[in-house]
Amino acid sequence: MTGPIRVALVSYRSQPFSGGQGVYVSALARALVQQGVAVDVISGPPYPNLDEGIQLIRLPSLDLYQHGLRSLRWHHLASLSHIIEWFSKLTGGFAEPYTFGRRLKRYIKRHKPHYDLIHDNQSLCYALLDLRAMGYPVVATIHHPITSDLRLALSAEPSWWRRVLLRRWHSFLGMQIAVARQLPKIMTVSESARKDIEREFGVRSERLVVTGIGADTGVFQPLATIQKDPNRIMLTASSDTALKGVVFGIEAFAILRQSYPELRLRLVGSLRADGDAQCAIDRHGLAPWIDFEKHLSQDRLVHYYNEATVFLSSSLYEGFGLPVAEAMASGTAVVATDGGALPEVVGDAGLIVPTAHPQALADAVAVLLHDSELRHGFEQKGRARIERLFSWSACAQRTIAEYEASLSHANR
Repeated sequence: MTGPIRVALVSYRSQPFSGGQGVYVSALARALVQQGVAVDVISGPPYPNLDEGIQLIRLPSLDLYQHGLRSLRWHHLASLSHIIEWFSKLTGGFAEPYTFGRRLKRYIKRHKPHYDLIHDNQSLCYALLDLRAMGYPVVATIHHPITSDLRLALSAEPSWWRRVLLRRWHSFLGMQIAVARQLPKIMTVSESARKDIEREFGVRSERLVVTGIGADTGVFQPLATIQKDPNRIMLTASSDTALKGVVFGIEAFAILRQSYPELRLRLVGSLRADGDAQCAIDRHGLAPWIDFEKHLSQDRLVHYYNEATVFLSSSLYEGFGLPVAEAMASGTAVVATDGGALPEVVGDAGLIVPTAHPQALADAVAVLLHDSELRHGFEQKGRARIERLFSWSACAQRTIAEYEASLSHANR
């Protein structure tokens, strides 16, 4: 091959403000370009924020989770993908990964772009198999198997009819499992996620490789101009689902305020009005002591990481745990659960407690609030650990190695 590898990085949605998957698209694209790969990003809405020089190809959808079912107009009926999307949402389903695949296949067939390889970001849509049949080498990244989300959501839901709706919403999993089993190479972000994908999706171990994920240590770093607020802890909620365990973080905060009455929580993300976390806030009367933030700029997020004395992750499961890595890179001591890959990320540079255990979370945060020597040690060790193990540059290098291996195999 002469010239740079030309890659289409495709993602059915690329939310830039929260969640590891959306951050992954923009950060990996930047790191790949810095190492000489030519990258186009093909995405459905919400679209990623990309560096200048990286082409974004938009594949518009109805984006019903933003605009609602009443946004349908007569001209939308000319598109079967729109119709599928709308009826799926009407009946409690989530068709975006499937309909994104339809639009992606249509775009590729119409424009015939010259890509050496297509890299899917967890849409795992049937169209990927069609693109392989058209001659495009295809690899995919799975951040974690969504079967984990479904299992935890079902266990937390007492209502039988809501459990039916949960199964309906997650019905796209059948497609994702079938496609994942047929792709020759699956990349993932942690050893924990690799084992879970092998077990829950039935993907053979020789097809799985850990390429990792990273925190941008040039952006997420200690800022000399910002002092730690001794009465400030921080928690993020990329989604208010059982998987993220936000309610346990709220309960831990309620326990902490009994001993630290001036303590405040900065919660980055949105909560459901009828969700367990919001109910816990209301039950304990915590609203005046919580600062809610969402849709933050990167600069503001870095500021808040630096301001917090302790960052708390109460997730029941994480395929990686990007906010924890960002907090560590920013020089903030962390307390995290042992859910999924979080112990892999934190290592010996923070405190790990059992999942679903508010008292253990509160006790660990209290230790760090009280012991400044231990806390300062974790601030330094955490930053060093992320620099050493979880940079985007290293992630891009491992990803490029898998691109080259896939292309070598395809050219045999």
